[in-house]
Amino acid sequence: MNVPIITVRNLTKQFDDFVAVDHISFDVGKGEIFGFLGANGAGKTTAMRMLCGLSYPTDGTGLVAGYDIRTESEQIKRHIGYMSQRFSLYQDLTVAENMELYGGIYGLSSKEIPTRVEQMLNWLHFADHRNDLVGSLPLGWKQKLAFMVAAIHRPEIIFLDEPTGGVDPITRQQFWELIRLAASEGTTIFVTTHYMDEAEYCDRVTMMVDGQIRALDTPENLRKKYQADTMEQVFYKLAREAKRGE
Repeated sequence: MNVPIITVRNLTKQFDDFVAVDHISFDVGKGEIFGFLGANGAGKTTAMRMLCGLSYPTDGTGLVAGYDIRTESEQIKRHIGYMSQRFSLYQDLTVAENMELYGGIYGLSSKEIPTRVEQMLNWLHFADHRNDLVGSLPLGWKQKLAFMVAAIHRPEIIFLDEPTGGVDPITRQQFWELIRLAASEGTTIFVTTHYMDEAEYCDRVTMMVDGQIRALDTPENLRKKYQADTMEQVFYKLAREAKRGE
């Protein structure tokens, strides 16, 4: 792996007596598609929020794009894109208006925004829909638009939290084509999902169980290690170890 763009050591998040993330450690390389997999309640979203500067860790350290997650959260936010589980675009604004708004939020200048919006609309094949209200779009289109918004400022890292939840298999495949295209241009993708087939699209994956990383390797190596034909089988073997409910 090349020089890590994300470095995590013993990262922990505790809520009263509940340890949501339990001393996890890993590195992510530049341009890597890094899958963060596990069942609902495994700690994936909590860990991601700490890396994005949205939640303060109880213990441990982390560097994201060279910035400390404890002391430099604002700098981190300027160097990443983030797509949450909950659809966050404005339903009563048009496609182009949402892109312009988030371009400003992410720090693009008034001169940069129109050019970047045009580039992204063409990349997404949305040019003919620039004036459509987001609320009128199908769910799959909304998800792809949300990805474009997260990438509009050319961040070094894009964090995607369950980005394909609720969409059909064809739309999921199209969404992953966008992810691979972004990664091919050098953007690091950190993605959480509970769809085990999506692990096959990642360069490396972690398997989270009860707030801990129980496995971390390429999909091919994990299948070999656990004598499995699919990543879903790998997950089921590891999930048997789970002690807490969702």
